[in-house]
Amino acid sequence: MSTSVKKIIPPKNSTAYQASSRGRALLYLFGISLLLLSGCAVGPDFVRPEAPKVIQYNHGGDPSATISGDSLFQSFKNGQGPEAHWWHSFQSKQLDTAVTEGLAENPGLQAAEASLRQSQENLRAGSGIFYPQVSATFSQYREKNSPASIGSSASSSIFNLTTLSSSVSYALDIFGGQRRAVEGLAAKVDRERAVTMGTYMMLSGNIVNTSIAIAAYHAEIDELEQLIALEKDQISIADKQYQAGITTYGALLTLRNQLNALEATLPPLKQKLSQAEHLLATLKGKTPAESTPPTLMLTDISLPHQLPLSLPSDLVRHRPDILAAEAQLHAASAGIGVSTAALFPSFTLNANYGAISGTANTLFSSKNNVWGIGANVTAPIFKGGTLLSERLAAIEAYKVSLANYKQTVLAAFAQVADIVRALEHDAELTRTEAQTVKDAQLSMDLLKDNYRAGMVNYLHVMVTDIQYRQAKIGYLQAKAQQLQDTTALFVALGGGTLD
Repeated sequence: MSTSVKKIIPPKNSTAYQASSRGRALLYLFGISLLLLSGCAVGPDFVRPEAPKVIQYNHGGDPSATISGDSLFQSFKNGQGPEAHWWHSFQSKQLDTAVTEGLAENPGLQAAEASLRQSQENLRAGSGIFYPQVSATFSQYREKNSPASIGSSASSSIFNLTTLSSSVSYALDIFGGQRRAVEGLAAKVDRERAVTMGTYMMLSGNIVNTSIAIAAYHAEIDELEQLIALEKDQISIADKQYQAGITTYGALLTLRNQLNALEATLPPLKQKLSQAEHLLATLKGKTPAESTPPTLMLTDISLPHQLPLSLPSDLVRHRPDILAAEAQLHAASAGIGVSTAALFPSFTLNANYGAISGTANTLFSSKNNVWGIGANVTAPIFKGGTLLSERLAAIEAYKVSLANYKQTVLAAFAQVADIVRALEHDAELTRTEAQTVKDAQLSMDLLKDNYRAGMVNYLHVMVTDIQYRQAKIGYLQAKAQQLQDTTALFVALGGGTLD
């Protein structure tokens, strides 16, 4: 046996029905009020651009490892980004100290950090629009009137007026213009944070790169000076042979020309060293006169064996210049919302309360109280197409930011691809130069043995010694380039995170 339950509806003329109707009406009005007060923000909601689908940087794939001379190798850890203090991987205390000093004293980084704090305060200031704006006013006024001004012969009187008032206003952000404006300010904070991270990244990279250059210049100058000394000894022997009629004057001139060419390369190299030392001082926030040039040697810097290689999809979420471009795109998106909301009416609630009295001691008397409450609605009617054009301009600004974002991503991927290939080629070159040094060393040792046995003259030994020094200079240059390209990879991948 089934039973049915009927909905009991009170009669329309009953007290219960009327109460229910009033309740529903109040709930309906309350819901409409909440909808109007909360509103919906006009304009597009920002969505982060999708990460690229590619899983490698170079066509044909990225290498898993490279092998240099002297059994040195570098392996790539795919899918892993650089550590925060990535420069520790070079295992040089002097290098670590230089970076620490630069991060603490560099004015450029300090300016970037100040800009970030400025944007954060601007965001806090802009967020104040979401709260009621309350102000208070107190004034006292005393005036003496002359009845003669109205044609009266009565005596003059003194008039006093004391006023104390407070006012409250609240902007109803029904169409979301204020919310979009604050959203834009928040995006600017994100952009400044990314710029600060980028400054931190570039500063640490430049300090490491410049320190490597200084060490390489010192090593190259030392080898070049030894090479010049050998050339001078060779000329001295050749001159004696010429005096004895053993060699020709043309051969002597050839050696002198070689010496002149070598000596001509020394001053520019020393100038590069001075410039690098001055640059390092500037990066560390000091003048060249205040900074002591580092004594770092190239042999003090170890080649990192484990290299990070972030996935392209991770790079776009960590590299500062890409994050800055994304934040700029977000700000442009919020700008569309601001310009769209300007096409709609704006609503403001106002209230004030105060007291006005002719004497201060009766100011708080109830009969002197004054108050007011009201609402303002401002709607654009005709502005000659200004608002619509501003919205269209905001849309075009978004397109510009989107194109710039895409270009930044492409440039970042190309930079990483270039550096990965450069490290491959650096390894090949270093391996070749290392073998050249070994061969030159063996040749020199062999000729020295022959010289001791009286089979060759000393001039032949000096020639092989010169070739050995030249080979060492080529190896030093290749090694320095490999270290600098390794630094460039850490920087290109985002350079770690900002503490």
